[in-house]
Amino acid sequence: MRPFITIAHPHEDVLKNQLTMDIFAADLWQVHKGEAPFEYQECNEFFRKTYLTKGIAYLIEVVKKRLEGKGGDPVIQLQTPFGGGKTHSLIALYHKAKTEFNANVVVLSGTAFDPKDTFLWEEIEKQLTGKVVFLRGQISPGKEKLKALLEKYQPLLILMDEILQYTTKADGIKVGDTTLGTQTVSFMQELTETLATLPKAVLVFTLPSSLLEHFDDVAEKRFQQLQKVVGRMEKVLTPVEDEEVAHVIRRRLFKYVDEKLAEETIQEFIDYTEREGFLPIDKIIYRERFKASYPFQPEVIDVLYKRWGSFTTFQRTRGVLRLLALVVQSLKNSQKPFIRLGDFDLKNEEIRKELVKHIGPEYDSVIAADITSIDSGAKKVDTSLGSSYLSYQFGTRVATAIFMYSFSGGQERGATQREIKLSCAETGIQSSIIVETVGKLKDTLFYLSDSESLLFFTNKPNLNRILLNKIDAISDTELKEEEEKLVREAFKKTEHFDIYIWPEQPVDVSDTEKLKLIVLRDINSEKIRKFIETYGDRPRIYRNSLIFLCPLESEKVNFEKTLKERLAWQRIEKDKTLELSTDQKEKVENKINETEKYVKERIRYVYRIVYLPQKDEPERMDLGIPTYGAKKIISEEIYERLREEGKIIEKLSAHYLKEKYLREKAYVETKNILDSFYKTPGEVRIKDKSVLINALREGVKQGIFGLGYLENGEPVCKYIKTDVEPYFEEKEVIINPELCVESREEISLKTKEEIAIEFIKPTLPEFEKKEIVKKEELVEGIKRQVSLPKISKLLLKFNITPGKFSNIVKTINLINEKFESVNIKIEVSAKHGEMLKSEYEDKIIETIKQLGLEIEEEKLD
Repeated sequence: MRPFITIAHPHEDVLKNQLTMDIFAADLWQVHKGEAPFEYQECNEFFRKTYLTKGIAYLIEVVKKRLEGKGGDPVIQLQTPFGGGKTHSLIALYHKAKTEFNANVVVLSGTAFDPKDTFLWEEIEKQLTGKVVFLRGQISPGKEKLKALLEKYQPLLILMDEILQYTTKADGIKVGDTTLGTQTVSFMQELTETLATLPKAVLVFTLPSSLLEHFDDVAEKRFQQLQKVVGRMEKVLTPVEDEEVAHVIRRRLFKYVDEKLAEETIQEFIDYTEREGFLPIDKIIYRERFKASYPFQPEVIDVLYKRWGSFTTFQRTRGVLRLLALVVQSLKNSQKPFIRLGDFDLKNEEIRKELVKHIGPEYDSVIAADITSIDSGAKKVDTSLGSSYLSYQFGTRVATAIFMYSFSGGQERGATQREIKLSCAETGIQSSIIVETVGKLKDTLFYLSDSESLLFFTNKPNLNRILLNKIDAISDTELKEEEEKLVREAFKKTEHFDIYIWPEQPVDVSDTEKLKLIVLRDINSEKIRKFIETYGDRPRIYRNSLIFLCPLESEKVNFEKTLKERLAWQRIEKDKTLELSTDQKEKVENKINETEKYVKERIRYVYRIVYLPQKDEPERMDLGIPTYGAKKIISEEIYERLREEGKIIEKLSAHYLKEKYLREKAYVETKNILDSFYKTPGEVRIKDKSVLINALREGVKQGIFGLGYLENGEPVCKYIKTDVEPYFEEKEVIINPELCVESREEISLKTKEEIAIEFIKPTLPEFEKKEIVKKEELVEGIKRQVSLPKISKLLLKFNITPGKFSNIVKTINLINEKFESVNIKIEVSAKHGEMLKSEYEDKIIETIKQLGLEIEEEKLD
């Protein structure tokens, strides 16, 4: 669309910013004296820049008819709000009476006269005759004298402006037992009654529509008296109707508007609002209103004239003209197709002052904080919407429009979302961007009301500002404590890991075989290395059992920010000194719930970087964001992920053990295999000891390798292709299967009977030490064994020295083979020595726990 400046051409004084409030302040007395600005003094220029409203046109016609002796009202009162066009109407009458009606004109100005020097009746005579003789004196002259003077100067037009001001001032001058004010009221009654008898004389005078606009309570009495005195004669006219204000403003500010081009622009905007669904009223009505106000959007005139114009200090038409002249001048170089409330430049000092003077100087800081300063909330929203929208400055534009809608002299204030769209939307962009902008402003600005129904500014901090103050008061220590509390809640105890939250020193993490998940507050490679390598003042043994979980720094920033907000909202709720509205209390409650849910959910997003010990540097793994809808306990999720990635093994292949350990060796100790899994960083990480136990069982059962012991430095195979339980004792080994089975040639030399004897012989105690057993002896031995007494239950209690414990284990294994239910209790009594309590807890108690055993009784001295 075309820039408005190419369609509507402003007057030169507007473009050059030469229009001061004085120029807009029409002064009838200055016109009468020939001292008014050119645009008021010169008749043609005055009417060129003046839109003749229905009221003014009608007023001129009524006065003309009266002056011609064709009837009509002898007294006409103009009563409008301050700045509503009264004086402008009197000037129009003045020029018409002088140039077209050939009438005598008397001008009386209540603001120009000093009652000590000028009496209204004397001024009338002076202006008509050039001297004061007939009506001289402080006492009102009476109807006879007035009629004798005035009937000679018909046709006669008397224009009285601001007569109430004169009367109020005259009350301060004593006249006998009365005051000049009282005499003035009497004179007004005499004058109106006299004019009723003169066919070609008319009085037009002005009164304010409300004393609150311009006067104090002292004027109330005189106002009522003047109304009563002239009430029987007056005809009250309204010079400017509300729907004509746009015409008045446009005529005064613009010398020419290309109506065809304007209509094209208006139609394009209306089509857009219709598509987007926020056209405010009937399309035809809105088009006509827009045509009348162009280049101003109709809402600009409505808000300024009706809302801002309702302030007692705002001179409606005059104030609107001055403000809009400044706005036009500030936008003369812009590409805007028309002028909206969102286009007002509140950084412009003159524009801002014209507004702030009606609402209070404290709004200077409100405007700066939320709208105009570089770091204002609106500017932050401009940027947050993305580079595609940056040039439109939607944040600033929407905030400005809301500000313009925020004030009035009455109860009306605030804007709806639809009104904001009208004042800010761009035809080439979906209006949903305005909705997004409003949402961001609500979360950012400090003085935007917390009301959900209407958007408006106040001079009191909103919840955003209160929140910021509360956030600033939260210490790092408090934040750390709250985060630690949340982390502890999130990482609950699990069967797979021992969990350590934010340990400070390596000694805080036990040195045991059990897998340990160590949650650190931040990523610190030096700290991780220290935990892996040391345990207190000695090297760590079980290094491969450590798994570290650290936060992703980029996620932690927002997490801590929201966590602070959560704490701040909770403090706002508890602060009884804050006088929160119902809407605000509801918002606080919602924010507490919202932030609490967020921080609990984001723990998993934040704590997601896993470090696993390796030979050199720890391996880093990012768990990524959680799967949508996942509700797993975080520690369980971590375990599953590490298991899936092969970082934790739940099952080992016996072939893997043979390939890894027996490929180039005849045997290897089972304890060394287990130790390598737990102690060597980067080695296979097993879930627990049972993983290796199962692999060894399977390997022996399938004959992949055998299980035995070192005797005199040589491996002796005890078990192969049978069920067996490894105990990881000293000298317990897995053995290459070739060393466990005699050659086929040797087997073939033996008879079946010999083989049978070899297998049965060890089971019969009487033959255990005999070199040769005959078949017949073996049969007899079996018969005797069958007839021997047997036991079905046994209970043994005995004392044993530590060095013989491994032998007892073999005995227990024999019992376990013979009975289905075996219950073993161990009682350990140790004296005459000492052990560190930490060593007892980490090595003794931790091992018992790892085995899944329960301690029935414990005594320590």
